[in-house]
Amino acid sequence: MTIPQKFDTIRPFEPEELPEVFDRLLADTQFQSVVKYLYPDVPFEMIAQKMRACKTSMDFQLAFCYDFLKNLMAKASKGFDMDVQSIDTSKRYTFLSNHRDIVLDSALLDVLLVEAGFKTTCEIAIGDNLLSLPWVKDLVRVNKSFIVERSLAPRQMLMASKRLAEYMHFVISEKKDNIWIAQREGRAKDSNDRTQSAILKMMAMAAADNQPTESPVERLHQLHIVPLSISYEFDPCDFLKAREFQLKRDVEGWKKTKQDDLISMRTGILGYKGRVHYHCAACIDEYLEQLPPDISKSNVFDIISKHIDEEIHRNYLLYPNNYIALDMISGTDAFCHEYTTKDKECFMGYLNAQLAKIDNLPNKDEAFLMQQLLTMYANPAVNYLAAR
Repeated sequence: MTIPQKFDTIRPFEPEELPEVFDRLLADTQFQSVVKYLYPDVPFEMIAQKMRACKTSMDFQLAFCYDFLKNLMAKASKGFDMDVQSIDTSKRYTFLSNHRDIVLDSALLDVLLVEAGFKTTCEIAIGDNLLSLPWVKDLVRVNKSFIVERSLAPRQMLMASKRLAEYMHFVISEKKDNIWIAQREGRAKDSNDRTQSAILKMMAMAAADNQPTESPVERLHQLHIVPLSISYEFDPCDFLKAREFQLKRDVEGWKKTKQDDLISMRTGILGYKGRVHYHCAACIDEYLEQLPPDISKSNVFDIISKHIDEEIHRNYLLYPNNYIALDMISGTDAFCHEYTTKDKECFMGYLNAQLAKIDNLPNKDEAFLMQQLLTMYANPAVNYLAAR
């Protein structure tokens, strides 16, 4: 299989490129420090030898990422699983999911795909805003990531979006691999998950050379989109998100720094998550086939986005926390049958501990921050009940 040269700067590395990339990574002092931190009892040369033995990105994932993630989740969660009853594990899909964690959403999906019986993991869409360090960019491309270019002028952005769409179609049709992409750019800080129609517009920009008249619906059909719901019992970054909400309220033009992103990544990876559940809805191909052929191009993406949202929302796994937060937000006990007094006491203790972690915040508004935390946990329940 020949990969078009136009994809070279955004695609994952191919097997023949890996030896040179491994040498580059292993020579990087920051990468060496990270490896020594993750594997304090393993000689660096043993890590290097194991890395150089990997012939493909999938080899690398199985050699390093799989066991690392299993061990991490054994310490930082009560377990994670995925319901794949609605899809065929012998086929390839574009998994379009709500976005809970910068790093783990796609990483855990890779583990769960292997455990579900898929013969391959997935290629991962990652924004270039997270790849400021050269060794990080190398590492994610070794780990089957392709790059979403964001910091471009409008005309360049249009060309980059078209190339990205063409690459995604190439992955599904030619490479026969899966894809993961978030339903929106960045995480929904308040857990009110909504698919950005712009994501679907981008995915439909790729027209086959011999089929220039394909409709947007036909192009989306070719990607075999599966709405994927990710449900966390606890979000380790909830207190960081609450802090962001107050800063955005109080400081005009406030924006996150790269250091903020790094803190969110580390907190999300290492922090306690409770139970984590992934749920695959049915592929939307059949839904797309049933859409009227004369559907307006001006609102087709909004209509499809709404369907994807409903699929994601109705497949959330709700925890007692979600119902407790919803009752507290609404000032009722409408869902008290979904939790115990002990559940509520434990959750309130958790929220107060998270509030205590919020520092370096002028005029800390605890009532506002608590409201933001409760909203994050209530919104999945609000959307689930509406979808059901």
